[in-house]
Amino acid sequence: MGFLTNVVRDIEQIVFRNRDRHAIPAMDGAISPNDRLDALPRIGAPLAGADDVAEAPDGALYVSAGRQVFRLSGPDHADRTEFASFDRDAGALAVHPDGRLLVCVAGQGLAAIDAAGQRAWLTEVEGQPLRCLTSVAVAKDGTIFMTDGSSAHEPDAWCRDLMAKNHLGRLVSCGPALGTARVLLRDMYYPNGLAIAPGGKELWFTESWSHRVSRTAIEGQAIGRPRVAIDNMAGYPGRLAPAAGGGFWIAVFAVRTHLVEFVLREDDYREEMIRTIPPALWVAPALATSNHCHEPMQFGSIKALGIEKPWAPPRSYGLVVRIDEEGDPLESLHSRVGGRIHGVTAARETALGLVIVSKGSGQVVVYNPEGRS
Repeated sequence: MGFLTNVVRDIEQIVFRNRDRHAIPAMDGAISPNDRLDALPRIGAPLAGADDVAEAPDGALYVSAGRQVFRLSGPDHADRTEFASFDRDAGALAVHPDGRLLVCVAGQGLAAIDAAGQRAWLTEVEGQPLRCLTSVAVAKDGTIFMTDGSSAHEPDAWCRDLMAKNHLGRLVSCGPALGTARVLLRDMYYPNGLAIAPGGKELWFTESWSHRVSRTAIEGQAIGRPRVAIDNMAGYPGRLAPAAGGGFWIAVFAVRTHLVEFVLREDDYREEMIRTIPPALWVAPALATSNHCHEPMQFGSIKALGIEKPWAPPRSYGLVVRIDEEGDPLESLHSRVGGRIHGVTAARETALGLVIVSKGSGQVVVYNPEGRS
């Protein structure tokens, strides 16, 4: 950090002493910590790299994991078959009204797979490649909306994008045949999730690095002026999915800590950390805790008497939040420090219940508040 930057920061701290752009809201009320995620039943054995889930028209589940998309069917969805495989990691999923499965593939773009296994691709928009598609949603008229998290990094480098403080994301739309692709919004802070409101008139989307959720009217492939629904979350919001009865489920893949917020402000330290330390050991959020002896403890002494303290500042965390039509939280499911359902990247309602994907553990779990089986 140069001399002038230091002077400007010191003046800002004096003149705007009550301003804190990095203030982390408390997790209380409907977002109070609990252990509900860890108590949920698992769907089969872990899938390494499990990322997203979508429900097929016949009730089967598609789950992306690594370079494959698996189809889970049969009693208790115990039967697993490979539906598709790719040269790169498969991520976000959606089922088109015409039955095609839409798959976001790292570094390649959007693949649409029909019942016969034929594939069509969207690989670029306005001459720029789609390297970091993070979510996809389909309107009733077949219009496809996508979030491109960053033009600088692919999805597995999300932490590097955060530490670089980038805002290089885009909101993209295309027609049902993957034609007429266009950029709707630019310079976004890692857009990481989007969903169509039940009425089909609004599009909701998240921006992870600005910790906010926004909404905008949609008309075909066009959108209106976005409005912020949630302006400061306690975590990094990821994918969205509609909730029964209105509102949405938000998969929060990591929670914010004061130490990470501090590092993001200290440019000299952060740049040296990026340059000299392996990414797995950065002072940064993670999808899972490795228990490496050099892993940053983030203050707080994570272990006491050999037991991980659930209230310690988290290196990784599991969180799913349900919000109403105005963005107010209604309930939440947590996996605290010491839990295992961390790094939640998807939560989608299906006939089975709310299916939740923990990329940190590879587990797929189901939340069934109504006792459905």
